Amino acid sequence: MFDSDPSAKSVNAKLPRAVVMMIEKNNLVMAIKTLAAEEKISMEEAKARIDAYETKLKVKQQQKLTIIANKQGIPSSALNFDTEQIEDKFEPLSKDCVKTTPSQQGFKSLQAGLDSQLDSLGYKKPLLPHWAKRLLVIGIVMLGIFWILWRIFAQ
Repeated sequence: MFDSDPSAKSVNAKLPRAVVMMIEKNNLVMAIKTLAAEEKISMEEAKARIDAYETKLKVKQQQKLTIIANKQGIPSSALNFDTEQIEDKFEPLSKDCVKTTPSQQGFKSLQAGLDSQLDSLGYKKPLLPHWAKRLLVIGIVMLGIFWILWRIFAQ
């Protein structure tokens, strides 16, 4: 019941609201200084208490995320909470993937990439583009109206 270590009591003590808000905003230096000044403890003790609070907060967040993931059917093995040990592993591109091109190559490379992607999907370009079809329809309608008006007023 009684601890012989006085620092264990200070680590488990509740933090002031202002310090908690600073920790949540990732202003750790000010949080340590404020806690040390308010409770008249050393900076090391204040840092230890804040680190313990952060660890407890991260564990609670991980538990909440795990509960949500389990409700949604995501396996817990798919969750990775260790952000410091993330490795950059790139899988080789498969034939179906779109390769990115540098922005210096410009519009021609974009157009060539789009054409190759559409070809790989089996899409065939139409004989006439959509805008040409619209212009053709507008031209035919105008010719029809001109012919009708010619027949009416030309007599």
